Amino acid sequence: MPEDLCFVVINPYPIRKSRTGGIIGRLLSRSSLELVAARMYAPSAGLVSDYLDAIPVSAGDPGRHVRALVKKYIAENYPPVKEGHRRRVMFLLFKGRDACRELNEVVGHITRSSLSGECIRDTYGDFIRDARGTVRYFEPAVLTIPAGEDPEPALRVWGGHAAADGGLLTDVIPWPKGARPEETTVLIKPDIFSSRSIRAGNIIDIFSRADLYIVAVKVLRMSVAQAEEFYGPVRISLAERLKETVTARARAALEREFGFPLPDDAVLHVGAHLNRLAAEDQFNQILKFMTGRDAAASSEGEREAPGLVPCLALVYQGIDAVRKIREIIGATDPRKAGAATVRKEFGRDVMVNAAHASDSPESARREMRIIDFARDDVGPLIAEHLDRRRAGRG
Repeated sequence: MPEDLCFVVINPYPIRKSRTGGIIGRLLSRSSLELVAARMYAPSAGLVSDYLDAIPVSAGDPGRHVRALVKKYIAENYPPVKEGHRRRVMFLLFKGRDACRELNEVVGHITRSSLSGECIRDTYGDFIRDARGTVRYFEPAVLTIPAGEDPEPALRVWGGHAAADGGLLTDVIPWPKGARPEETTVLIKPDIFSSRSIRAGNIIDIFSRADLYIVAVKVLRMSVAQAEEFYGPVRISLAERLKETVTARARAALEREFGFPLPDDAVLHVGAHLNRLAAEDQFNQILKFMTGRDAAASSEGEREAPGLVPCLALVYQGIDAVRKIREIIGATDPRKAGAATVRKEFGRDVMVNAAHASDSPESARREMRIIDFARDDVGPLIAEHLDRRRAGRG
């Protein structure tokens, strides 16, 4: 059976209520599907209109009442608001066999719910009727393609609007006059995605206490070239950070081997060479961890190719965003990180430490440029998938 593409859209309300992490955690831990792309959208009136057109409602359809309810919800909750700012939704694209069926099992029925918390809508959605059966409140939390339906019309809508309506949404939050928000970059690192796990969602959930807004998200397979540029400042500082340790270890090893004390100038001379080699080796280890490739053995084509391991990149916006996120992420060394910080909870050592965060607004801007959140990854993936699908039918 060929692999399918299907999607989940996290609605504006759960994003506003900081339920994003819990929803992502459920999706990643309770399905066997691969998350291949993620993008924040600020839906335009055009996207909303096209999406509504992609949801059929026919007189003989037994599910027409549910479809009508969903269309009413989209029409009321997705368009730009009157004051001029636009709502945010998060689009998550998954790949795998029978993808829509599997996502529906994780998401749950749109109107039938239970108190078990088994599916996303049990926990984060609401469907309330009064005594006469009239729907009084409806919040489905997420939207997806119902199992058994053709996903192509809706995929085409979201893919077609990805470039214009999605990306880095720095101008959609209605900040009060005089406010000076800033952006900061977060990378949830590859170790968090090494197995099916709720951990990525938990990390996003921890960040929610910063009172910031997610304005960009991207599934990133960092190339060697990207990683070299992204971690360039680390490369410069590694030699200085390692200098004292490498020199001391060199002295101890040489004096143990030769059996006599060495003069300082000899130790410093040898230490300088070893320090340079040690710094380069540690930098290459960072590149391999972040890309899955051995940078030293990579061809030019491999250096530019997408990496072999995924991470999740996000941009948070808000007042004092850099400081807030760095306080929550914790010290670089998880052993020194404070209680309830991301690295204390999920990190292992100074490299495998769960997440990265910008250390200044200037660094955030540089990192956002390297990751290129504005670039549309969703549209091309959907277009390629639909082309293969049509070719298969032909």
